[in-house]
Amino acid sequence: MLALLGATFLLCGCYVMQAATGQWGVMSKSRPITAVLADPATPAVTRDRLTLAQQARDFAVHELELPDGKSFRRYADLQRPYAVWNVVATPEFSVEPRHWCFPVAGCVAYRGYFQESRARSLALKLSTKGDDVTVGGVATYSTLGRLADPLFNTMLGWRESRFVGTIFHELAHERLYVPGDSEFNEAFASVVADEGVRRWFESQGRGADLGAYRLAGSREADFAALLRDARDRLSRLYASGLEPQAMRIDKQREFGGLKFAYEQLKQRWSGYPGYDAWFARLLSNADLASVATYRDCVPGLQLELRAAGSLPAFYARAAELAQLDPAQRHARVCGK
Repeated sequence: MLALLGATFLLCGCYVMQAATGQWGVMSKSRPITAVLADPATPAVTRDRLTLAQQARDFAVHELELPDGKSFRRYADLQRPYAVWNVVATPEFSVEPRHWCFPVAGCVAYRGYFQESRARSLALKLSTKGDDVTVGGVATYSTLGRLADPLFNTMLGWRESRFVGTIFHELAHERLYVPGDSEFNEAFASVVADEGVRRWFESQGRGADLGAYRLAGSREADFAALLRDARDRLSRLYASGLEPQAMRIDKQREFGGLKFAYEQLKQRWSGYPGYDAWFARLLSNADLASVATYRDCVPGLQLELRAAGSLPAFYARAAELAQLDPAQRHARVCGK
């Protein structure tokens, strides 16, 4: 999953200091991709990936009609595994994430930090107060085109579909962003990225790669449906009026049932283990919420894309949805 760090450098206090310092560190380590490619010391694997990034960016601009701005023209080796770390939190008896509100970006369902220690410090503080909390490393983020967002070393080892899809995803944020609606924004970018990867492989006649990508997408949809069902059951539990201790017991029973359901799903996948690490953790409401932010509105927006018949028409439909009241927008495309 990807982060959106929306203009946090405009804030006040210690959070803005870490954001401003972190952003300055990123920019100071970035170099024009053309300069990195011209440098004889650049490793071959880096050179190949940066060349691919240039091709994907050109494809995004000319074939997907995404913005031709400042992003992905530079490369930054951060010398760490993630660009930022996101904190997602929910109340103990809720599957709805807490939101933090910022200028420009509006309210988002996570809080991003450039240092893992700071993210875990906030997570500890929230969990001490009783929240369910998860911390996840994120490989890239967007400033919505306000800064020259670079390509990061954290992305170089990815398979091609994820690599080019991420470029499409982040540029889609620059095409359309609704302040305060993380679920819609992430789903819109994901749908554009999915369509972009499909066109990318088709334009090169790579049917086998497209088939593998579609299979991965089908598994991801199964995974999201599994979590959505668990969230629905937990929502009913939390609204049941049970005493807290009884609710805690039933809550853990639900998470145990979720892990069992995953093992059954794996049998349908012929044992595919791609989500084993996710389920190996001690799961909580926050883990479900972190996935929901990216997946809940995807099916509805996929229907909108099919109904539109073309990307320009889809962008127009999405822009119309962006003008709706949030409740109306979510009722139409997010199923809630």
